[in-house]
Amino acid sequence: MWTSRRRTRVAVAVAALSLAALTAACGGADAAKSTAAAAAGGKGGGAVLKIKDPGNAGPLAVAKKEGILEKRLAEVGATVEWGGSYASFTATIDAVRSGSVNVLEGAISPVLGYLANSKDIKIFAFTDPVTDPAAPQTDGLVVRPDSPVKSVKDLVGKQVAVNKGGRGEYLLLLALQEAGIPADQVKRVYLNPDQGASAFATGKVDAWWAIVRAYPEAVAKGARVIVHGRDLPDKDLNMQAARVELLKEHPEVVRVYLKVLQELTTEAKQNPERFQNVFLTQGPTAVSGPRLAEEVAKAKYAAVPRFATVADGAFVTDVAGIFQKYGVLPGTVNPDDVIFDLKQAA
Repeated sequence: MWTSRRRTRVAVAVAALSLAALTAACGGADAAKSTAAAAAGGKGGGAVLKIKDPGNAGPLAVAKKEGILEKRLAEVGATVEWGGSYASFTATIDAVRSGSVNVLEGAISPVLGYLANSKDIKIFAFTDPVTDPAAPQTDGLVVRPDSPVKSVKDLVGKQVAVNKGGRGEYLLLLALQEAGIPADQVKRVYLNPDQGASAFATGKVDAWWAIVRAYPEAVAKGARVIVHGRDLPDKDLNMQAARVELLKEHPEVVRVYLKVLQELTTEAKQNPERFQNVFLTQGPTAVSGPRLAEEVAKAKYAAVPRFATVADGAFVTDVAGIFQKYGVLPGTVNPDDVIFDLKQAA
């Protein structure tokens, strides 16, 4: 009887010691996790990356659906806030001005007007142009099939729809300059993409420089292309910009964003189908048939965003020079003031 009781007490004591050791071990692990989380929070400082809605296709759409940015930003103590959709780059810029968005992408051209008058955003990444002849075109000066316009020189006295101070206007001015046509001999009609599509379809303008998704839609409806941006000495690179306070106070957060974008763009080149119709396979934002095939091809040939460097100032100067020459940009833009060296930022 005594032996049995002693064995029971010993077993209980061993169990208690084991439980204590396990508790201590778990406490140590939890403490380590808390320390790591605190360190990450110290780096990210609770920063919030605010991005406009990415739509139904592309790297950021996949990042949103799969929570990739949320996971990666948590490692540096930051979060992401997905915003709304904006009809134009100008509307996106307004969101940046109000603080609703603090990271945005687009071409150099549309952001120049903002940069000429405000110092609260800087460019931290660029995407080099696609030069492979097999890659689909992404913009073009289009006319209706029965139009008498056969070349850029035939635009004299005509009305051409472009997005004001944006890529469409930049490319038109560049094309006129290359053809030796004074810009004031062609009337630029300022319309956003949706308005441009309507004006072009109803014959209210003679031509239209269609960009982004508007271009393949115009071609699919029978529009004839006069010239593409790729046919010109185009320096209007795609860029990524962010509010200065985010770049200066939390550069590691923006680097995470760029790293994710680089990784997903690279993946999209290998598996482009996964990056189309990300949320919806039907509806106005979904594509199918020839349009889907074209978007898949674009993803396959897309260039991967890279860190901005001092040398990229030449692109900013070139695009700004065209706008200044033709009175689109009233002020000057110093590239040293608008490019941020994210790679070297502490």
